[in-house]
Amino acid sequence: MLKVEGIHTYYGQSHILFGASLDVSKGEIVCLLGRNGAGKSTIMKSIMALTPPRQGKVYFKGREVTGKKPYLLARMGMGYVPDDRRVFADLTVAENLEISERGGEGQGAWNRDAIYDFFPPLRHLDSRRAGFLSGGEQQMLTIARALVTNPDLLLLDEPTEGLAPLMVSTLEERILALKAKGLTVLLAEQNQRTALKLSDRGYIIDNGVIKYSGGIEALRRDEEARRKYLLV
Repeated sequence: MLKVEGIHTYYGQSHILFGASLDVSKGEIVCLLGRNGAGKSTIMKSIMALTPPRQGKVYFKGREVTGKKPYLLARMGMGYVPDDRRVFADLTVAENLEISERGGEGQGAWNRDAIYDFFPPLRHLDSRRAGFLSGGEQQMLTIARALVTNPDLLLLDEPTEGLAPLMVSTLEERILALKAKGLTVLLAEQNQRTALKLSDRGYIIDNGVIKYSGGIEALRRDEEARRKYLLV
Protein backbone atom coordinates (compact mmCIF):
# COMPACT_ATOMS: atom_id res chain seq x y z
CA MET A 1 0.00 0.00 0.00
CA LEU A 2 2.73 2.47 1.04
CA LYS A 3 6.49 2.32 0.59
CA VAL A 4 8.96 5.01 1.60
CA GLU A 5 12.52 4.58 0.35
CA GLY A 6 15.46 6.53 1.73
CA ILE A 7 13.87 9.95 2.02
CA HIS A 8 15.84 13.03 3.07
CA THR A 9 13.71 15.99 4.10
CA TYR A 10 14.73 19.51 5.03
CA TYR A 11 13.12 22.53 6.66
CA GLY A 12 15.00 25.28 4.87
CA GLN A 13 18.67 24.44 5.38
CA SER A 14 17.96 22.14 8.35
CA HIS A 15 18.34 18.46 7.47
CA ILE A 16 15.57 16.63 9.39
CA LEU A 17 15.19 13.13 7.89
CA PHE A 18 18.23 11.06 6.97
CA GLY A 19 17.41 8.24 4.56
CA ALA A 20 14.18 7.16 6.29
CA SER A 21 12.49 4.05 4.89
CA LEU A 22 9.31 2.21 5.90
CA ASP A 23 6.43 0.28 4.39
CA VAL A 24 2.80 -0.40 5.22
CA SER A 25 0.87 -3.32 3.73
CA LYS A 26 -2.83 -3.29 3.01
CA GLY A 27 -4.97 -3.80 6.12
CA GLU A 28 -2.17 -3.17 8.62
CA ILE A 29 -1.80 -0.67 11.41
CA VAL A 30 1.87 0.28 11.54
CA CYS A 31 3.14 2.59 14.25
CA LEU A 32 5.96 5.10 14.06
CA LEU A 33 7.32 5.72 17.54
CA GLY A 34 9.77 8.36 18.69
CA ARG A 35 10.41 11.09 21.19
CA ASN A 36 9.07 14.59 20.63
CA GLY A 37 11.08 16.13 17.77
CA ALA A 38 12.44 12.79 16.52
CA GLY A 39 10.97 13.26 13.03
CA LYS A 40 7.58 11.48 13.17
CA SER A 41 5.51 14.41 11.90
CA THR A 42 8.11 15.20 9.25
CA ILE A 43 7.76 11.69 7.82
CA MET A 44 3.98 12.13 7.68
CA LYS A 45 4.31 15.53 5.99
CA SER A 46 6.89 14.12 3.57
CA ILE A 47 4.56 11.28 2.57
CA MET A 48 1.67 13.73 2.11
CA ALA A 49 3.98 16.12 0.18
CA LEU A 50 3.36 18.97 2.58
CA THR A 51 7.15 18.98 3.05
CA PRO A 52 8.37 17.08 -0.01
CA PRO A 53 11.62 15.13 0.41
CA ARG A 54 14.64 16.32 -1.57
CA GLN A 55 15.93 12.77 -1.99
CA GLY A 56 14.35 9.34 -1.89
CA LYS A 57 11.02 8.06 -3.15
CA VAL A 58 7.46 7.51 -1.95
CA TYR A 59 5.23 4.85 -3.51
CA PHE A 60 1.48 4.53 -2.99
CA LYS A 61 -0.51 1.62 -4.40
CA GLY A 62 2.52 0.65 -6.45
CA ARG A 63 2.95 4.06 -8.10
CA GLU A 64 5.67 6.57 -7.36
CA VAL A 65 4.03 9.67 -5.90
CA THR A 66 7.08 11.54 -4.58
CA GLY A 67 6.28 15.25 -4.35
CA LYS A 68 2.81 15.01 -5.92
CA LYS A 69 0.46 17.74 -4.75
CA PRO A 70 -1.42 16.83 -1.54
CA TYR A 71 -4.83 17.17 -3.20
CA LEU A 72 -3.79 14.64 -5.85
CA LEU A 73 -2.68 12.21 -3.14
CA ALA A 74 -6.05 12.71 -1.42
CA ARG A 75 -7.82 11.89 -4.68
CA MET A 76 -5.74 8.72 -4.95
CA GLY A 77 -6.97 7.60 -1.54
CA MET A 78 -4.55 9.01 1.03
CA GLY A 79 -6.09 10.60 4.12
CA TYR A 80 -4.14 12.78 6.55
CA VAL A 81 -4.92 13.71 10.16
CA PRO A 82 -2.40 16.35 11.31
CA ASP A 83 -1.09 16.56 14.85
CA ASP A 84 -2.49 20.08 15.33
CA ARG A 85 -6.05 19.15 14.20
CA ARG A 86 -6.64 22.26 12.07
CA VAL A 87 -10.42 22.26 12.23
CA PHE A 88 -12.19 25.16 10.55
CA ALA A 89 -13.10 26.92 13.78
CA ASP A 90 -15.79 29.21 12.36
CA LEU A 91 -17.62 26.41 10.57
CA THR A 92 -20.01 23.93 12.18
CA VAL A 93 -19.25 20.25 12.51
CA ALA A 94 -21.56 19.56 9.57
CA GLU A 95 -19.88 22.21 7.44
CA ASN A 96 -16.40 20.86 8.27
CA LEU A 97 -17.54 17.48 6.99
CA GLU A 98 -19.38 18.86 3.97
CA ILE A 99 -16.38 20.68 2.51
CA SER A 100 -14.22 17.56 2.80
CA GLU A 101 -16.66 14.90 1.62
CA ARG A 102 -15.72 12.98 -1.50
CA GLY A 103 -18.15 10.37 -2.69
CA GLY A 104 -17.09 6.77 -2.20
CA GLU A 105 -18.30 3.60 -3.83
CA GLY A 106 -20.08 0.66 -2.27
CA GLN A 107 -22.08 0.01 0.85
CA GLY A 108 -19.24 0.87 3.21
CA ALA A 109 -18.59 4.35 1.81
CA TRP A 110 -18.14 7.15 4.32
CA ASN A 111 -20.74 9.92 4.32
CA ARG A 112 -22.06 12.15 7.10
CA ASP A 113 -24.57 9.57 8.38
CA ALA A 114 -21.85 6.89 8.48
CA ILE A 115 -19.59 9.29 10.37
CA TYR A 116 -22.29 10.03 12.94
CA ASP A 117 -22.85 6.31 13.42
CA PHE A 118 -19.11 5.83 13.90
CA PHE A 119 -18.61 8.89 16.14
CA PRO A 120 -22.03 9.30 17.85
CA PRO A 121 -21.03 12.42 19.85
CA LEU A 122 -20.59 14.35 16.59
CA ARG A 123 -24.24 13.81 15.67
CA HIS A 124 -25.28 15.84 18.71
CA LEU A 125 -22.73 18.54 17.85
CA ASP A 126 -23.76 18.81 14.20
CA SER A 127 -24.60 22.53 14.34
CA ARG A 128 -21.90 23.60 16.80
CA ARG A 129 -18.94 25.59 15.54
CA ALA A 130 -15.75 23.56 15.62
CA GLY A 131 -13.92 26.24 17.58
CA PHE A 132 -16.20 25.56 20.54
CA LEU A 133 -15.52 21.81 20.67
CA SER A 134 -13.33 20.18 23.30
CA GLY A 135 -9.95 18.78 22.30
CA GLY A 136 -11.32 15.25 22.09
CA GLU A 137 -14.31 16.36 20.03
CA GLN A 138 -12.02 18.26 17.67
CA GLN A 139 -9.87 15.15 17.27
CA MET A 140 -12.93 13.07 16.38
CA LEU A 141 -13.91 15.72 13.84
CA THR A 142 -10.42 15.81 12.33
CA ILE A 143 -10.42 12.04 11.87
CA ALA A 144 -14.00 12.18 10.56
CA ARG A 145 -13.03 14.87 8.06
CA ALA A 146 -10.30 12.58 6.71
CA LEU A 147 -12.66 9.59 6.58
CA VAL A 148 -15.27 11.36 4.43
CA THR A 149 -12.65 11.59 1.69
CA ASN A 150 -13.02 7.77 1.63
CA PRO A 151 -9.29 6.98 1.93
CA ASP A 152 -7.57 3.63 1.50
CA LEU A 153 -4.66 4.74 3.70
CA LEU A 154 -4.98 6.95 6.77
CA LEU A 155 -1.97 8.87 8.14
CA LEU A 156 -2.69 9.53 11.82
CA ASP A 157 -0.24 11.95 13.41
CA GLU A 158 -0.28 11.93 17.25
CA PRO A 159 -4.05 11.38 17.55
CA THR A 160 -4.01 10.94 21.35
CA GLU A 161 -1.73 13.87 22.22
CA GLY A 162 -3.13 16.06 24.99
CA LEU A 163 -6.33 14.05 25.43
CA ALA A 164 -7.87 12.75 28.66
CA PRO A 165 -7.48 8.98 29.31
CA LEU A 166 -11.17 8.28 28.61
CA MET A 167 -10.95 9.96 25.21
CA VAL A 168 -7.71 8.10 24.46
CA SER A 169 -9.52 4.80 25.14
CA THR A 170 -12.39 5.88 22.89
CA LEU A 171 -10.02 6.72 20.05
CA GLU A 172 -8.14 3.44 20.48
CA GLU A 173 -11.39 1.52 20.12
CA ARG A 174 -12.40 3.56 17.05
CA ILE A 175 -9.00 3.06 15.37
CA LEU A 176 -9.29 -0.69 15.86
CA ALA A 177 -12.78 -0.48 14.35
CA LEU A 178 -11.28 1.22 11.30
CA LYS A 179 -8.85 -1.65 10.91
CA ALA A 180 -11.77 -4.10 11.15
CA LYS A 181 -13.36 -2.22 8.25
CA GLY A 182 -10.22 -2.85 6.20
CA LEU A 183 -8.60 0.58 6.41
CA THR A 184 -4.79 0.73 6.35
CA VAL A 185 -3.23 3.05 8.96
CA LEU A 186 0.19 4.58 9.57
CA LEU A 187 0.11 5.83 13.16
CA ALA A 188 2.70 8.25 14.53
CA GLU A 189 2.61 8.20 18.34
CA GLN A 190 4.59 9.10 21.44
CA ASN A 191 2.20 7.07 23.58
CA GLN A 192 3.86 3.62 23.64
CA ARG A 193 0.93 1.92 25.32
CA THR A 194 -1.51 3.06 22.66
CA ALA A 195 0.83 2.29 19.76
CA LEU A 196 1.70 -1.19 21.02
CA LYS A 197 -1.97 -1.95 21.67
CA LEU A 198 -3.14 -0.98 18.19
CA SER A 199 -0.34 -1.91 15.82
CA ASP A 200 0.78 -4.98 13.86
CA ARG A 201 4.31 -3.70 13.28
CA GLY A 202 6.39 -0.79 14.44
CA TYR A 203 9.25 1.53 13.59
CA ILE A 204 11.26 3.71 15.95
CA ILE A 205 12.74 6.99 14.71
CA ASP A 206 15.41 8.96 16.54
CA ASN A 207 17.03 12.18 15.32
CA GLY A 208 15.60 11.68 11.84
CA VAL A 209 16.90 8.12 11.42
CA ILE A 210 14.87 4.89 11.57
CA LYS A 211 16.59 2.93 14.34
CA TYR A 212 14.29 -0.08 14.69
CA SER A 213 11.68 -2.01 12.74
CA GLY A 214 9.88 -5.22 13.58
CA GLY A 215 6.71 -6.99 14.62
CA ILE A 216 4.84 -5.57 17.58
CA GLU A 217 5.48 -8.56 19.85
CA ALA A 218 9.22 -8.27 19.20
CA LEU A 219 9.04 -4.56 19.99
CA ARG A 220 7.20 -5.27 23.24
CA ARG A 221 9.98 -7.65 24.26
CA ASP A 222 12.81 -5.34 23.21
CA GLU A 223 13.00 -3.22 26.34
CA GLU A 224 16.52 -2.07 25.49
CA ALA A 225 15.43 -0.46 22.20
CA ARG A 226 12.43 1.20 23.81
CA ARG A 227 14.53 2.48 26.71
CA LYS A 228 17.30 3.76 24.41
CA TYR A 229 15.15 5.53 21.85
CA LEU A 230 11.84 6.32 23.54
CA LEU A 231 12.38 7.17 27.19
CA VAL A 232 12.91 10.85 27.92
